[in-house]
Amino acid sequence: MKIHLILLYLGLFLFSGCIQRIAIGSMGTIMDNGFEVINEEQDLGIADKAIASDLKLLESVMKSDPDNDHFLYLASMGYSSYALGFVEDDSAARASILYLRGRDFGLKILNKNKAFAAAETSDIESFRKALQTFDRDDVPAVFWTAVGWGSYLYLNLTQPSAIADLPRIEAMLQFVLDKDPGYFYGGAHFFLGTVYGSRPKMFGGDSTISRKHFDECLTINGGKFLMTYVYLARSLAVQYQDRTLFEECLTRVDTTSLDILPEARLSNAIAKRKAITLRNKMNDLF
Repeated sequence: MKIHLILLYLGLFLFSGCIQRIAIGSMGTIMDNGFEVINEEQDLGIADKAIASDLKLLESVMKSDPDNDHFLYLASMGYSSYALGFVEDDSAARASILYLRGRDFGLKILNKNKAFAAAETSDIESFRKALQTFDRDDVPAVFWTAVGWGSYLYLNLTQPSAIADLPRIEAMLQFVLDKDPGYFYGGAHFFLGTVYGSRPKMFGGDSTISRKHFDECLTINGGKFLMTYVYLARSLAVQYQDRTLFEECLTRVDTTSLDILPEARLSNAIAKRKAITLRNKMNDLF
């Protein structure tokens, strides 16, 4: 009798574990669909609440599967995207915390590569060599890690440690360009355009390189991903005091329909709000 009970309890335990694994596995698909639906949303209030809720749900699921690369990728993308879209214009300090959270989720994926883990805090040449041990399938993790890290640095450029890390961000974004330049609407181009366009020449800025990256990005996304114009305006146009370019970029954002890119309707809605914010600051920026 005792043996039968033991076998019964063991069977129930194994069944429960199996159900849990199935449930956790299913969450990946559910979260993917959730992010896809949110990206099509144009109401920023709905999106704000939904993304914040989804991110905490995702972290709850990750408690049972903390090393799941797909969940880590979604968290890296989610926190950096949320900080960019809904936090940084109101609180740079809070956005910085969320960007680092996005970076660290991404680094947890990348550090499974022993070469990268060893080179993460090493010299820049070792870092670049370690990046070459990744392949095209690693582009999403590298890109969103760079976005979180780079966006944090953008908000903290007065800190020496931030400036020192910029070459690593450039190397990661260059890796993305080498492997998949069209990823995320040419995103590596508009982030590199921002890196070179937001700094004075004496600190590594270069207006020519910056504009080339932005032009490449616009060619890739056909001018439909409106955040490209926002980044062009707030970096290159402001840094080099090109008010005409600034106004042209914001006007393009203002006058373009959200339906020009339905799968990125939310990003374009955020771009429109950021354009309004930038326009309201125009007299202070020029």
